Amino acid sequence: MLKIVFATQNPNKLQEIKAMLPDGIELKGLDNLDLNEDIPETQDTLEGNALQKARYVYERFGVNCFADDTGLEVEALNGRPGVHSARYAGDGKDSNANMDKLLNELKNSDNRRAQFRTVIALIIDGEELLFNGIAEGVIIDEKRGKDGFGYDPIFVPKGYKETFAQMPLKEKNRISHRFKATQMLADYLMSLNYF
Repeated sequence: MLKIVFATQNPNKLQEIKAMLPDGIELKGLDNLDLNEDIPETQDTLEGNALQKARYVYERFGVNCFADDTGLEVEALNGRPGVHSARYAGDGKDSNANMDKLLNELKNSDNRRAQFRTVIALIIDGEELLFNGIAEGVIIDEKRGKDGFGYDPIFVPKGYKETFAQMPLKEKNRISHRFKATQMLADYLMSLNYF
């Protein structure tokens, strides 16, 4: 059994990723490491933040781990909020405030194209790898749905009518940016000689 730590304190993300990984991988979160402080995220790219978080955990605890960073990249806003998605409306990481700010900025725009992008940085036995997943879609002008988190209530993925927040987790997991990046991660982990 491969034991690996996902460098997150977000129980929603942990549950989402756990559901996507194959049997034979024992996934733990940061609460299993007795880590109570926030891991620094001071880089200006998703790749930089994911690597920074994974390196922090690996160097401090010496465990195989991965970290992710996800951003919503809106075409009409030149890729914003991007790396600043979680704190777009301020340091409080308030999802409703973030969505309200974004909707306000897009109120006069006909271009609603956007994409969620997840970068996963894996450090296993000292080797670093990056996996990139993208879900294209559009930003709608009102919040719909109660599931999911972050910007899910205002994002409709390409080819669908429901927002991520209106979809059952199982359906969202099949098409999400996080799923695509996690699938690449899982495929790589399964190719190792741990099983």
